[in-house]
Formats: sequence, structure tokens, C-alpha cells
Amino acid sequence: MIMEKMETFRTTVPLNKPFKTALRTVTVAEAIFVKITCDNGIVGWGEAPPTLVITGDSLAGIEAGINDAIRPFLVKQNLLDYEAIFQGLKTILVNNTSAKAAVDMALYDCLSQHSGLPLYQFLGGFRNKIETDFTVSVNSPVEMGEDAVEYVKNGFNVLKVKVGIGEIATDIARIKEIRSRVGKEIKIRLDANQGWKPKDAVRAIRRMEDAGLDIELVEQPVKAEDLDGLKQVTDSVDTLIMADESVFSPKQAFEVIRRRSADLINIKLMKSGGIYQAQIINQMAETAGMECMVGSMIETKLGITAAAHFAASKKNITRFDFDAPLMLAKESIFGGIQYNGREITLPERTGLGIEQVLLKEE
Repeated sequence: MIMEKMETFRTTVPLNKPFKTALRTVTVAEAIFVKITCDNGIVGWGEAPPTLVITGDSLAGIEAGINDAIRPFLVKQNLLDYEAIFQGLKTILVNNTSAKAAVDMALYDCLSQHSGLPLYQFLGGFRNKIETDFTVSVNSPVEMGEDAVEYVKNGFNVLKVKVGIGEIATDIARIKEIRSRVGKEIKIRLDANQGWKPKDAVRAIRRMEDAGLDIELVEQPVKAEDLDGLKQVTDSVDTLIMADESVFSPKQAFEVIRRRSADLINIKLMKSGGIYQAQIINQMAETAGMECMVGSMIETKLGITAAAHFAASKKNITRFDFDAPLMLAKESIFGGIQYNGREITLPERTGLGIEQVLLKEE
């Protein structure tokens, strides 16, 4: 199966509502789509959104990485020699994890189509249905409470609540408002997006524990590089702590695991550089008895479908954050995963199961 052609396309899709975190505010989902065409007629798709404040990748940088470095390396290669290809993809350029992830998922799309299997089965096939949380953006406590109620009415029973902007007291007020509005049965996760200092994080989480707010976990409370601070928080509270921006690579995962700086790891394909590396991170965490979540950036259903195939295929991945396509004002991807409220069903078509990708207004 020889790769004959690799193409890139830009896309922009507006969001229904601005998405606000401690790091940024997003109003449109931008991405680079990658299309790989093989000599046997198989076509594979991938996606990379620019997330400058997390991965450092821009649209232009993603395009350049793919077109200037990755494409010359891959064209005319036999994709069935995929161990050598994925090893080469790691080293063909430094960083550029989003560009690598887009190509990686397109390669896996081709390989699993060639095998005659949906990608989740090609990767292990642990399950074919998963459930996603829904994210509550940072706003005033009242607005966040109203949003939370709406999402619960839409069938979501796990809320991922963004915090980390303003005073600790404001963050606690946000959570108190949401908990009072949605009741005790709804699971609440917090994501500070590096917005707290270690001692502030400990104080905030302890106050929420004392108030009985019943927080399932807190994601990335401190700066990504501060593994000592992350460990300080993990060791000082009863609530589970999850590393996100602290873990891009298997090497970084090793450090978090070795130090026990966190209880859980959030794997994102745009951080790891794709499924190949993500599998290594998950296997390392599983060996250490540490469960993983798979999350995403603000992506269309193309990128989320690839992440969901990976997440569904592995037993050790127990939490799923795949709500981004539900935030978009229009659909540009047909086929792939299917949503029924919080439930996601993996497609039984081979590969990613993508049927059509709209590359421009039609």
C-alpha cells in the first residue's frame, strides 16, 4: 500500500458560544485537514487544530511541518511498513505534535481500512460505545450555573468545569452555584488549565472538600512544568489530581509516573503527536496502575473520531472528553462517531468511518 499523495486543507467552523478557559477564549474552530491517498484507492483523513497556548502550533506552522517535512518523508513509502514510518514520524521534525497527530491519524485510517476493520478494533476493540462529559466554560457563577443546568437537561451527567480565572473565592463560588443547581447526582470535574499556584490549589481544593462539593477530580491545577508543585497538590488533598499539559510525550509521562505527581493522566492526540505515541503513554500509565482520560482540543468530528477510536480500544482509558463537535454551529464531517446525547457510538465502517469531508462552503 504505497502512499501516492498527501494534501492539506484549511477549515474554519464557528462555535455556538465562545469557549473560555484560563488560557484562552475561542469563537471559531480552525483546523488543518490532511488527506492521504494510496495507490490501492484507500483514502485516509486527519485533523490538526492550532492551539498556540498549549502546543505552540499555528495553522501556518502545521501546514509547513506537514508539507515541508512530513510529506517528502512519506510519499512513495509502503504504509504497511508502519513501525518504521511511525518511528520516522517521531524524528523527522522536532515538536510539531499537532502536525504529526494529523498525519498519524490519517495513516491509521488507511491501515485499518486495509485490514478491513474499524480503527477501534484494529487498535484493540475493548468497547464500541463510550460516554463523554460536557464542558462548562469560565464565566460568572450565575451564567455557569445556567449553562450547567442546560447541559444536564440535554442528558449529560458529567460536567467538566473550567476554573482558574480570578480569585480562588470566585472559583469556589462558581462550583457552589453549579452544585446547587444540578444536584448531588451529577459528577463534576474541574479543569484549572494551569491557573493556580500550588498552595492556592491546595487551599481551594480543601475548601471544596470541606464544603462537600464532591469534586471527582481536578485537572492540571498548576503550571505544566511544575511537577513538584503538581505533586504537592496531589499529596495534600483527597481529590484525584489529573496531569494534562504536563504530559505531552512518553518521557514526560514517565516523570509524572515516577514522581507520582498526579493520580491520572489526560492524553490528547495533539499533545502526544498521534495514536502511536498515545498508546505508549497509556501502556506506561496502566503498568503503574494509573488510569487515563482521553481529551481533545477544539476540534471537528474528524479529529474527535480518531481520538474516540483510540480511547474506546483500551481498557485503561476510563474517562472521555469529546464534546467539542457538539459546540460547533455547523457540521462539516459526515460519518465517523455518532452522538446520542452523552453516548458516543463508534462506527462499524472500516478505518475512521468518515464518509464525507466538506472542505468549503457548499
